[in-house]
Amino acid sequence: MTEKSHIEFEAAAFRKLLTHLQTHSEVQNIDLMILADFCRNCLAKWYSAAAQEQGTDIDYEQAREIIYGMPYQEWKQKFQQEATAEQLAAYEQRQQNKSS
Repeated sequence: MTEKSHIEFEAAAFRKLLTHLQTHSEVQNIDLMILADFCRNCLAKWYSAAAQEQGTDIDYEQAREIIYGMPYQEWKQKFQQEATAEQLAAYEQRQQNKSS
């Protein structure tokens, strides 16, 4: 496989991941953090950092709009739910397990 093909495959997989996350707005960021230790905001930070490394100025808010498929505040208003006590406890447990 060529390096170009490899990059194209990774980019296609990333686009599928974004589409999947945008389609499944019922999946909350806290759920992603508990299960996978990353969320949409993490992806936005990584996206912005990758752009910076390539010399392109994409700030965090611009990256979040790309990741969420809309301005973050709009997504938050439409889809974000308050974390439950159980979710917060699971997240805290995950953080403690990482520190151990």
